[in-house]
Amino acid sequence: MSNTAAKSVVLVHGGFVDGSGWDGVYQILKKDGYDVTIVQNPTTSLADDVAVTKRAIAAAPGKVILVGHSYGGVVVSEAGTDPKVAAVVYIAAFAPDADESVSSLIANPPPGAPVPPILPPVDGFLMLDKEKFAASFAADVRPSLASFMADSQVPWGVAALEGKVTAPAWKAKPSWYLVAKDDKMIPPSAQRQMASRAQATTVEVPGSHAVYVSDPAAVANLIKQAAADVGKK
Repeated sequence: MSNTAAKSVVLVHGGFVDGSGWDGVYQILKKDGYDVTIVQNPTTSLADDVAVTKRAIAAAPGKVILVGHSYGGVVVSEAGTDPKVAAVVYIAAFAPDADESVSSLIANPPPGAPVPPILPPVDGFLMLDKEKFAASFAADVRPSLASFMADSQVPWGVAALEGKVTAPAWKAKPSWYLVAKDDKMIPPSAQRQMASRAQATTVEVPGSHAVYVSDPAAVANLIKQAAADVGKK
């Protein structure tokens, strides 16, 4: 790692999960000398999650590579305008424009796209059907871990889905995007459209929505590429 490369990475998880899924990516980045912070979003509202993420950015040493998975892409789009953020990396993530939210982005799915098994809201929070979690979210994760992820779900606040981005970071910062080609939560075609709109440096890999769990090396490699490229500028 060059002396000019960004050495801090902040990892932001999405809905239905917590930060523990980043373990594989974390281990690779730490081994390679990065300072890594894993945000634990409450996923209650976009404002709450942005506040938690901004605290992590503030505490990280030096320039930050800010990484978001799934709904975490909305969080990093809003938080990534922070002056300490050198680049934003989207991992099978929503990359909304101004005034867009998860709710607006999923309102008109592509024809034939799989329908995520989201159960009706209870007390303002959403969960995935545990029996269908593995097939939709984590098809390439080992069955015992996919089962654990299903049973340890974090309820996802409807208010978080409806949170609108004000000024997306990808308009002001260089961005990277990893498309998971076998994603059954966010259609790969939608991922490609968002990556193209953001003019993100894009890579595609085979993988489910939980590609950050099943293929941490591919995810870590893209983060390291972003850090190195930022260091050259």
